[in-house]
Amino acid sequence: MRLPEMCPPAMGTGIEEVLAAIPADQRTPAFNEPWEAQAFALTLALLRRGAFTWSEWSATLGEEIKRAQESGDADSGTTYYRHWLAAVERLVRDKGLATDDALHRYRDAWNRAAGRTPHGEPIVLEPRDLT
Repeated sequence: MRLPEMCPPAMGTGIEEVLAAIPADQRTPAFNEPWEAQAFALTLALLRRGAFTWSEWSATLGEEIKRAQESGDADSGTTYYRHWLAAVERLVRDKGLATDDALHRYRDAWNRAAGRTPHGEPIVLEPRDLT
């Protein structure tokens, strides 16, 4: 499904005019880090494949945000995608798409790959990271 198919007709037309009306000092990137965009894309892919419903997603994300706030998250906006990722991981685990062990294995692999990657370079997982 392409983005225009997901948006109501009014949102699929005239987007350039809408964006141009936003003052330049209020235009900020939607994602601060590449991994945030990847988490967003992963969530949309899982939703499109029917891994979970929009209602399940929004409820789980809300619960993760609430849990973080109750644990002292300042809710400054800088941790939003950490909550997003926690919600995706929770749904993936709860739906039986991956086990806790698999999620930890990939998290550890990512950390190993990130540790050897120079700042500013893309992080690439290699087979050795998963052992």
